[in-house]
Amino acid sequence: MRTKEQNAPQDLQEHLARLEANGLLTKIQVPIDKDAELHPLARWQFQGGLPDDQRRGFLFTDVHGAKGEKYDIPVAVGVLAASPAIYAAGLGVEEDEIGDVWVRAMENPIDPVMVDEAPCQEVVITGDALKAEGGGLGSLPVPVSTPGFDSAPYFTATLCVTRDPENGIRNMGTYRAALKAEDRLGVRMASRLSGAGGYQHWLKYQKRGEPMPCAIVIGCAPAVLFTGPQKLPIDQDELGVAGGLTGKPIRIVKCKTIDLEVPADAEIVIEGLVDTELLEPEGPFGESHGHVALEDFNMSMRVTAITRKRKPVLVSIVSQVTPSESSVLKRVAYEPLFYNHLKKVLNVKGIKRVVMHEPLTNIRKVIFLEFDRSAPQSEIWRGLQGAANLQAQCGKIVIAVSDDIDARNADAVFWSLAYRANMIDDVHVSPYRSGGHGPKSGSKRAEGTLLIDATLKAPMPPLALPAEPYMTRARKIWEDLQLPRLSPQPPWHGYSLGDWSDLWTGFADSAVTGDWRATGENTFSRRRPGIKPETPVRDIEKKD
Repeated sequence: MRTKEQNAPQDLQEHLARLEANGLLTKIQVPIDKDAELHPLARWQFQGGLPDDQRRGFLFTDVHGAKGEKYDIPVAVGVLAASPAIYAAGLGVEEDEIGDVWVRAMENPIDPVMVDEAPCQEVVITGDALKAEGGGLGSLPVPVSTPGFDSAPYFTATLCVTRDPENGIRNMGTYRAALKAEDRLGVRMASRLSGAGGYQHWLKYQKRGEPMPCAIVIGCAPAVLFTGPQKLPIDQDELGVAGGLTGKPIRIVKCKTIDLEVPADAEIVIEGLVDTELLEPEGPFGESHGHVALEDFNMSMRVTAITRKRKPVLVSIVSQVTPSESSVLKRVAYEPLFYNHLKKVLNVKGIKRVVMHEPLTNIRKVIFLEFDRSAPQSEIWRGLQGAANLQAQCGKIVIAVSDDIDARNADAVFWSLAYRANMIDDVHVSPYRSGGHGPKSGSKRAEGTLLIDATLKAPMPPLALPAEPYMTRARKIWEDLQLPRLSPQPPWHGYSLGDWSDLWTGFADSAVTGDWRATGENTFSRRRPGIKPETPVRDIEKKD
């Protein structure tokens, strides 16, 4: 059941209009080369150290190619998930509602509804027109994602629609597709781990000796596209979940040349048949694990039609080294889903937050769990094991910290590891997990899982920074002096960790009011003979 009215945009262009109205879209109206300039420009807001709230979606309105080609189709980059705020706008919710919306959508899918006519088929290109130079795939301003390494322009923000030939269940996955010819694409549908849904369908068509129909959707309502990167059960229809995300049925239409249905309000749809006999070299391509994927044999798709709106927008995703749009796209949905699994499915006591480490590691490999300080050690270990085992590709390293640690700050996590984890008692290594998503160079062996309990085990002295009132007061002075802009990262003030007394609070209060002489009188009266220097006072005085 929905707890409040959802207001998700119904197509990509409505989403872009909302982003612009809310100051989350930047229009780039100078000429931009899609092959050499477009993605590097968009990449700078991730590599340039901009915080989430300063990142924007980009809409490039004057796009040309390396050979001087001019395109009348704008290209949008970063408009799906350059920041959590942009992702939330695509669902029509606030940022803190993303997780709840996903859980409700998966529990309460809404079946799509068929229509006869659709905006995505206002222009239909088939037959000889597909093969004419600049008339098929070459008519679309598909950018090069990693100039200097990628072998071709690639579609990245895809929904690849396939159907199980045995039970008719539809699958929509986000798989890359390389331009090979005016009417041919190289498509990678991941075969590692248990294999992507599209790959499982491909295997069944291969066994039947038939090519696999496939429709690649480029640009649609964000809620529909968001289902592609999400790891939903292989037999769950993503269009039903997308309906649950938007709160109403997704309109779908029959393809023109293959027996599949696609979102009716999509920008561009590429219909075709995937060869199940011959594979074609595909790559290199900069991957989301942060390395360039080298040449592999992957699927070859013959395009049978390109359909689109009269005035579409082509959307692309910034991926490769994280942080990136691709990692934000996954993180903002994965984190609440992992938290929901630990909190509601496993009923782990004391779990407060799940943080998937993003910079360079790409969220899957390293997971941090924040626990209430009262959580029993047995619950902490249940949480560690639960996070490591939810998905085969996630949780190579899982670290538990107490809730005074902001797990978004890796330095704070290292601090917790340094002083709160005993490497004899608080570390466990489990063998034999899949290597998961990563570069293929070198020998491949089964990996292990590293679990570390770096929570606070006993009271400790306060963090040695000025207490909050003094840091807040000093920041006001800093800003009044117009000194450089501050971007505080927790911990930015001192706080108690349990090992502290009222007496010492009194000493501290006296120090900041200039009454330190009174403290000196107190300590003078407590002098003792025959004691080694650095003997803790309480070890002696508690015996009295």
